Amino acid sequence: MTARLADPGTLTRYRDALGDLRSPRQQVIAVCVGTGCRANGAIGVYEALRAEVKACGGAREVESRATGCQGYCQGGPLVLLFPEGIVYQRVCAEDVSEIVEKTVLGGELVERLLCADPATHLRCRCEEEIPFYRHQQRLLLRDNGLLDPTSIDDYVALGGYAALTRALEMGPVAVLEEVKRSGLRGRGGAGFPTGRKWEACRNAAGAPKYVVCNADEGDPGAFMDDALLEGNPHSVLEGMIIGALAMGAREGHVYVRQEYPVAVERITRAISQARELGLLGEAILGSELCFDVQVSRGGGAFVCGEASAMMASLEGRRGVPRRRLIHLSERGLWGRPTNLNNVETWANVPHIVLKGADWFSSIGTEGSTGTKIFSLVGKVKSTGLVEVPMGTTLREIVFGAGGGVPDGKAFKAVQTGGPSGGCLPADKLDTPVDFDTLVAEGSMMGSGGMIVMDEDTCMVDVAKYFLRFLAAESCGNCTSCRDGLTILHDLLGDITGGRATRETIALVEELADTVEATSLCALGTSAVNPVLSTLRYFREEYLAHVDDKRCPAAVCKALISFTIDAELCNGCTLCAVRCPQGAIVGEKKQPHVITQELCIKCGICKDVCNRDAVLVQ
Repeated sequence: MTARLADPGTLTRYRDALGDLRSPRQQVIAVCVGTGCRANGAIGVYEALRAEVKACGGAREVESRATGCQGYCQGGPLVLLFPEGIVYQRVCAEDVSEIVEKTVLGGELVERLLCADPATHLRCRCEEEIPFYRHQQRLLLRDNGLLDPTSIDDYVALGGYAALTRALEMGPVAVLEEVKRSGLRGRGGAGFPTGRKWEACRNAAGAPKYVVCNADEGDPGAFMDDALLEGNPHSVLEGMIIGALAMGAREGHVYVRQEYPVAVERITRAISQARELGLLGEAILGSELCFDVQVSRGGGAFVCGEASAMMASLEGRRGVPRRRLIHLSERGLWGRPTNLNNVETWANVPHIVLKGADWFSSIGTEGSTGTKIFSLVGKVKSTGLVEVPMGTTLREIVFGAGGGVPDGKAFKAVQTGGPSGGCLPADKLDTPVDFDTLVAEGSMMGSGGMIVMDEDTCMVDVAKYFLRFLAAESCGNCTSCRDGLTILHDLLGDITGGRATRETIALVEELADTVEATSLCALGTSAVNPVLSTLRYFREEYLAHVDDKRCPAAVCKALISFTIDAELCNGCTLCAVRCPQGAIVGEKKQPHVITQELCIKCGICKDVCNRDAVLVQ
């Protein structure tokens, strides 16, 4: 760090000085310490690496670096070696000495730590060879593996805050027009044109004006915003500063969910560092721009991701939605003009300002420009964060980057858009993923959650699961959402429990339409998507539950039974030993039998049987 930067020229000279201090021959070993890799012991790997590098002394100029999420969570903890670009996966602390000895000092590869191509089984040396990365176009996540997210110097050295300098040269109106021309749409779910939202806030009467970053990422299995805040917080902060310039705002807020402690620490540190350098505060880089940011932590309520509920929470009130008779751009935080965008939207802004609207709009589709980060999870070989151009098909994401469904199972469905998204079947795999196409197919983009399901998934049970989550997260402010979702969940429980008739399905559809039409906010209006989409594409499963009292996926306990095939059972007794109810009887080396009255259908017997003798019907 240095003294406060007085003007854009000082920032440029500071960047050049940082470059002079960094030897191009220096080798960097980067360990992903994002939340996912931390859970697999990445901190221990990083500490072991630091100790090993220190022990090497001056044998080689090597820097160890802890980075944010590099996306390939399936292979974590990940270790990247630069400038060679070598990627090692599933590294543990015991592997570090071998990596340093063989690769760093000896120039040899540790073959067993390289990623394997799922199709060819060949070992992949670098990111460009790994299918998970090869099918992506990473604009926002690219630098996550390169920089130390706790260091503003790393960000500046890689070109950080050059977009801010450019924005100050352009002026507020030109910046606003550039964002409008880029076609950037909000990545939080609604997909509203960002430039139009900025323009409405700029033109609104009243002061002060506020910009808010929505980091209240509540979708189960989604962690796109978390990864950006943890791995590259200054990119988000720079986007907010540029937005403040364009809209005439003096104060900003980052609203982070309570469950993201690392993200909170990283963005808080980034704000402090930016203040010290003069990139926040009064007269930024010697200009008339005055802007500062503070961090607020949400209490973990899913509904606070809704704009008006978030404003209430920021003001210290209970986070419940209000009727949107007046837009936030006119009367938002404390009744003043306010602009709200999510983390990913803000992170796109510096790229647009620096490289131009034409460059950005050349990526993606005409109506959905740029890239989008998806959290790819579920029954897929390679899970993690996938960044692809808008318009990429579901097939390219699931079977390209994701590698397809594991264990030889058949693909059944993919849910896009988080818990409020729709479930799309196999014949929709060639659907382009963009804002408008997904809505037409009964789903939505949402913030970017994507859950893959295989043949063993019951779609009625899936719809019930998400209804349970959304009913629990309802703020209770409107009857249709508060009571309607609970009743819908109970009706689906009747279907999975074998107590329903065809009239139940008709009632589910009628009630879902009512909840969608009459709920106060987007939580209620979109909460029925899992129900309506599964009824649209998987109605035969509903009918099997109702007419035949059968669950085709053998998931719903009330409609299945476990038996043992006498011809396959060799009487090993493993299932009997592991059965928590003592429901399995039989002599050793003789076929066993399940006592149906005692069986609780937990499935342990099927899991432990190594002869596939346990049948589910």
